[in-house]
Amino acid sequence: MKIGAMINGFRRPTFAENLEVAATLGIDGVQFYVSDDLPDEVVKDHLDRIKDKGMVFSALCGDIGGYDDPDANKEKVDRFKRILDLSKKLECNIVTTHIGKIPEDTSCVKYNTMFEACKSIADYAASIGATFAIETGPEKAIYLKDFLDKLDSKGIGVNLDPANLVMCSHDDAAFAANVLSKYIVHTHAKDGIPVGHNGYLEVPLGQGGVHYDTYIPALHYAGFDGFLTIERECGDTPEKDIGMAVDFLRSMTERYGYYHK
Repeated sequence: MKIGAMINGFRRPTFAENLEVAATLGIDGVQFYVSDDLPDEVVKDHLDRIKDKGMVFSALCGDIGGYDDPDANKEKVDRFKRILDLSKKLECNIVTTHIGKIPEDTSCVKYNTMFEACKSIADYAASIGATFAIETGPEKAIYLKDFLDKLDSKGIGVNLDPANLVMCSHDDAAFAANVLSKYIVHTHAKDGIPVGHNGYLEVPLGQGGVHYDTYIPALHYAGFDGFLTIERECGDTPEKDIGMAVDFLRSMTERYGYYHK
């Protein structure tokens, strides 16, 4: 497995400044948010910078909202396809995103609306050799797997965020890794705890409800050997927290013999 970071979490004003901080941590790759395609000169600049640091893009994050509104979906689907094209230019081929909560009722209008949009995106991803990676969280892993099975596309995958599962759907991360094994192409390394009935709190890695001592081996046995990409979305000391997370993940993966450059 490799270690990466969502560089927007460093909260510096530019991509270059965020990358400079990331490089000091000795990580293998980075992910960053995009909302649309980028000019060719920006693509070249980003690629040159990341290669100069000896890293790669683990994935792009293309969160542009859910897909439950049929009137908005055409624009969103077309926009996400452009982000998939961008992933190819940046030599990473994976775009992660939230699609909204998948209804348990597979016959309802919302389910079918989401299904049609995701099918179009997934099939386009397959046609260009990219992956549309849906992030875990709003629903339990078994419902997401059923949705992915029905999509039946070579362009679909999962970005497994164990903290989202713990915080939002009260699911077990190791169990989810087993359930979603054939779809996992990227992961977010994050931690948190549920608070009350619907609340949650994100905490530094290793201090929450994700049992990394069972989750990391579960990923390995699921056949995953990709990026554990640290995502720190809150807190007053992001660089410190992300640095601690790098140390935590490197110690954990080296203990089991899973870490490699």
